[in-house]
Amino acid sequence: MAGHSLIAAIANRDGRNFQALLASAAEDWRKAGMVVVGLVAEDRDVEGSCSAGFLRDLASGRRHSVHLDKPPAGETCQLDASGMDGACAGLLGQIDSADVVVISKFGKLEAMRKGLWPAFAAALAAGKPLLTTVSSNHADAWSRFAPEASWLAPDISSVERWRQATTPRPPAVGPDAAQGPEAG
Repeated sequence: MAGHSLIAAIANRDGRNFQALLASAAEDWRKAGMVVVGLVAEDRDVEGSCSAGFLRDLASGRRHSVHLDKPPAGETCQLDASGMDGACAGLLGQIDSADVVVISKFGKLEAMRKGLWPAFAAALAAGKPLLTTVSSNHADAWSRFAPEASWLAPDISSVERWRQATTPRPPAVGPDAAQGPEAG
């Protein structure tokens, strides 16, 4: 990783999707005592480029439907823009209190400054560490939005090294934590 940018992305390439990696990292950080907010995509168990069915709010667990049964006339993608807007609206109020923000993907809607765009912009404006994935089709738009962003390898070690370089150390948790460093 070059530098220690507060913003990091994993490139979605070759049809691979790294939502499970984002969700796993977020869960590990929460267990370590960090305030992690964001949205991760959950698929509908179908093949294709528009397989996302839901965005799950990391703080509340609420699932937001982002899938249309039929695409709009003249479109092939079944992504529900209003569902994306609702998920984004729920996230916006959480960003200021976060230690780190995880947003599922910078894609088609975000490249047009729609969808989850306001959450990306709010995290950036608040100076919060931000982790996402980026569709290869929208890498240029991402680079215009976040030119200083780090590109991470799609593995937990790379993600954790980025987190350690950009966020304060999580507080100690467990029975010995309250006793301080002299304990034990």
